[in-house]
Amino acid sequence: MANNFRNGSSHRSSLTKTDRPLSVNSNAKGAVKSKPLPASGLRKSSPASLGSAAAAAAAKDDAGVLGRVRVAVRLRSRNEEEMVADADFADCVELQPELKRLKLRKNNWDADTYEFDEVLTEFASQKRVYEVVAKPVVESVLDGYNGTIMAYGQTGTGKTYTLGRLGEEDKASRGIMVRAMEDILADVSLETDSLTVSYLQLYMETIQDLLDPSNDNISIVEDPKTGDVSLPGANVVEIRDQQSFMELLRIGEANRFAANTKLNTTSSRSHAILMVHVKRSVEGRDIAHSGENGNGTQMVKTLKPPIVRKGKLVVVDLAGSERIDKSGSEGHTLEEAKSINLSLSALGKCINALAEGSSHVPVRDSKLTRLLRDSFGGTARTSLVVTIGPSPRHRGETASTIMFGQRAMKVENMLKLKEEFDYKSLSRRLDIQLDKLIVENERKQKTFEDEIERITIEAQNRISEAERNYEDALEKERLKYQKDYMESIKKLEEKWILNQQKQGSERIMSGSKDYSSDVASNGKDSMASVVEELAEVKKLLLKETKSRKAAEGEVNNLKSQVAQWKRSEASGNTEILKLREMLEDETQQKNKLEGEIAILQSQLLQLSFEADETSKRLDRGGSANGPGSLDSLMTEVRNQQPKDSGNGEKASIAKLFEQVGLHKILSLLEAEDTDVQIHAVKVVANLASEELNQAKIVEAGGLSSLLMLLRTSEDETIHRVAAGAIANLAMNETNQELIMTQGGIRLLSMTAANAEDPQTLRMIAGAIANLCGNDKLQTKLRGEGGIKALLGMVRCGHPDVLAQVARGIANFAKCESRASTQGTKTGKSLLIEDGALSWIVQNANNGASIIRRHIELALCHLAQHEVNAKDMITGGALWELVRISQDCSREDIRTLAHRTLTSSPAFRAEISRLRIER
Repeated sequence: MANNFRNGSSHRSSLTKTDRPLSVNSNAKGAVKSKPLPASGLRKSSPASLGSAAAAAAAKDDAGVLGRVRVAVRLRSRNEEEMVADADFADCVELQPELKRLKLRKNNWDADTYEFDEVLTEFASQKRVYEVVAKPVVESVLDGYNGTIMAYGQTGTGKTYTLGRLGEEDKASRGIMVRAMEDILADVSLETDSLTVSYLQLYMETIQDLLDPSNDNISIVEDPKTGDVSLPGANVVEIRDQQSFMELLRIGEANRFAANTKLNTTSSRSHAILMVHVKRSVEGRDIAHSGENGNGTQMVKTLKPPIVRKGKLVVVDLAGSERIDKSGSEGHTLEEAKSINLSLSALGKCINALAEGSSHVPVRDSKLTRLLRDSFGGTARTSLVVTIGPSPRHRGETASTIMFGQRAMKVENMLKLKEEFDYKSLSRRLDIQLDKLIVENERKQKTFEDEIERITIEAQNRISEAERNYEDALEKERLKYQKDYMESIKKLEEKWILNQQKQGSERIMSGSKDYSSDVASNGKDSMASVVEELAEVKKLLLKETKSRKAAEGEVNNLKSQVAQWKRSEASGNTEILKLREMLEDETQQKNKLEGEIAILQSQLLQLSFEADETSKRLDRGGSANGPGSLDSLMTEVRNQQPKDSGNGEKASIAKLFEQVGLHKILSLLEAEDTDVQIHAVKVVANLASEELNQAKIVEAGGLSSLLMLLRTSEDETIHRVAAGAIANLAMNETNQELIMTQGGIRLLSMTAANAEDPQTLRMIAGAIANLCGNDKLQTKLRGEGGIKALLGMVRCGHPDVLAQVARGIANFAKCESRASTQGTKTGKSLLIEDGALSWIVQNANNGASIIRRHIELALCHLAQHEVNAKDMITGGALWELVRISQDCSREDIRTLAHRTLTSSPAFRAEISRLRIER
């Protein structure tokens, strides 16, 4: 098996599900849920994490399943050196893989036998090793559990080859890291799931980021309630494909410390830790919420919050244990070997204590044991592969490795499912549904109103048309009857005239007849004519009567049509009234629905606060009325009393932020009322303390408004709070450049020169200290008086102010040191040129630990560059460096000071001249 462990390639394969966990046991709280996992060889042992009794109590409260640490042993084949040196000697190890046993020879006739979960010979393939050691752990992580895969063994036995081999030339040689990521990528959906990676190394009790070498002092944070360990300062990179992951591994391996020893040409000098965080969304469960209406209790809404499962895979490539006399380590390599052996020894002590059921587990003896407290005796599923060599020369180291694995097999973990409700996603979904309901209701209401208007207009048009038709018909009938009447009169006149003419002619022609016969004849003719005339008139009158009756019938018909139209109008009005009543009912339903939705939102907000592990408790009080105008907004801001400066105030401020809006709050910074300005700037300062709000404040012009307050206001309280808000914003690198561009350093310096209040000076010093940590702003910050402003504030003498001044000087010195190492800066330190060295030396042994720690760190960074050595010797800094290297309480600073004194020719010469003992 080759010893060069830093080659690899990328390849993806689908994950075949085997040995899957059983169903999840429901938990009403929804914060953490557990389900059984298959675990072989379960033993009764303490389920507590490394040295954490609180974790044991938490495990007892939340259902979990015991899972013993599984241990596999892998034998490395002889290398070229051993083939020559041990040619006449038999291997000290004999494997029986079919029985999962290993024999360690004491001599030619006696041997000790050990059993493991898996025994892998030198011919076992990388695929076989992955499937028996890592694949069950990877599957557990995909199901929402924490998992750990770790390699332990002597230097040169193949730990890095087993875990970190990239296999770029030969895919069959890929290690566990590459194969695990292939299986994870094959199983997750990058559209809905999240996959992030951090890659670190523990080097001489200092945690360093392999993806960002400048991030070389990462702190460990432990949750006091759950005992979970996190590294908030580490870089977290989102993984989208296998190629990007391979590139991260290449970068990390390039930055990892390695050295050439007698046992291994590329011996790892640090513990490498790969952390893979998998966040997966699964289908949510139903949660019923009930409300009250007029008829009684009914189900208001059924919420289905998505469930998020969070799994963490930790792959640990431990540095190899070694004996100094065999590895030939000396100098700095010797110090590295001592640090490695100490951390491995601390890990062994913890595992011994857990295996023996001891009440005390020394977890805090090493950062390695603190990092692995969840892996041994915690809540993670752990798989350990111990690597050994066959050489009889190293039988003692091989025996020690085997015993380490045997003790680890006695440790049991309490496996827990990391499952949470995604209330934020549910809130977004409810907001979308609410918007849709509002839009749909408005659309229906508009359609309803349009329909009412259409029916009304149509009814009015039909009534108007019927009236016009009735009037036209009456006018036509009147004209027709009038015309017929005139024609009838005209005909009668014409007939009467013809009769008169006829009678006159007859009298003239019968002139010779007797008067009596003429009279009688004329009387008869006249009577006949009159009778005919009367008959004709009667006919005309009869016809006129029939026409009038027909007209009256037509009129009655038209009247009936008009009455029908009026009835239709009345029916339409009735329908309109019904529609209006329906509209009022719809409006009431809408108002009721909005009220129910508001109730659901308030309930959802309360559940979200309770479920979020990182949120704080709600404020003990707060305004219950949302501001609706500028006056109410001012009242709301005034009501935020500064009685509590803790988590309660932050929660109240967050409520005010949601109800009022950032732009309205920022507008109050320009109010004429000083009291309103004070309360408004306090609200902005509290908002700026949350990283999520900082970008919003800057985008809305909040930074410019804060700087304007420093420039124009004369109130000491406004200066103090505004400087605190700027200090919070200055924690972001992008905001730091904006502050410098807008003249922030000059304003802070001027404010510091005129301020006397220690708290105001502390805020200003904190803001400048944050700016001092930016490599790009060093020259500009010093040119605008930032360093002199810091030194000027020491006149106050208050410990809090001095602590911030010391922190700023330490940040500035660290950036200068980094720039000098990278070759971007030459010449003497700007701190020395501005006269800061004398104050640094005077306070190097300050009674306040936080001031002393920053000053000691600044001295060490200044001393790393030879150009500063002469000034530091004449200024008395050498004596302080010697003291730091001997008496400093922090080991990393003490080591840095010792290394600096050793590497500097000027310091060595002066120490030799003064005969200072080190």
